[in-house]
Amino acid sequence: MKIKIIKLNEAAQVPCYSHTDDAGLDLFAIQAQQISPGASVLIPTGIAIELPQGTEAQVRPRSGLALKHSITVLNSPGTIDAGYRGEIGVILINHSQEVFQVVEGMKIAQMVIAPILRVEIEEVSELSSTQRGEGGFGSTGYS
Repeated sequence: MKIKIIKLNEAAQVPCYSHTDDAGLDLFAIQAQQISPGASVLIPTGIAIELPQGTEAQVRPRSGLALKHSITVLNSPGTIDAGYRGEIGVILINHSQEVFQVVEGMKIAQMVIAPILRVEIEEVSELSSTQRGEGGFGSTGYS
């Protein structure tokens, strides 16, 4: 499968896999920005993509940024629909107590391409019963 990418900014980097078996393509910042503690900031990537019909791109956090700096993608996973042609931006939030500095060229998120299932909605008066039923939010216990 091929994905078309256009660089909208000279500083933009084409997304890439760091390792051959990675699920996510790295996304890169095109400008330096500070993220204050508790704040969220839209970080531009300087790229736009054309996805094949029947797919989406999911923007997900990078585990190293989350573990080492408490930086994550706010609307994780962010969805990029196949029909979107604008610049990809990543909303990062700083959960730490320190200012975080995004630098130009930094890997800020990863983008996973996934198939989409389209469903037909049927309104009914009741649902089938299951062993689990309405149990949720810890209903299976703690161990």
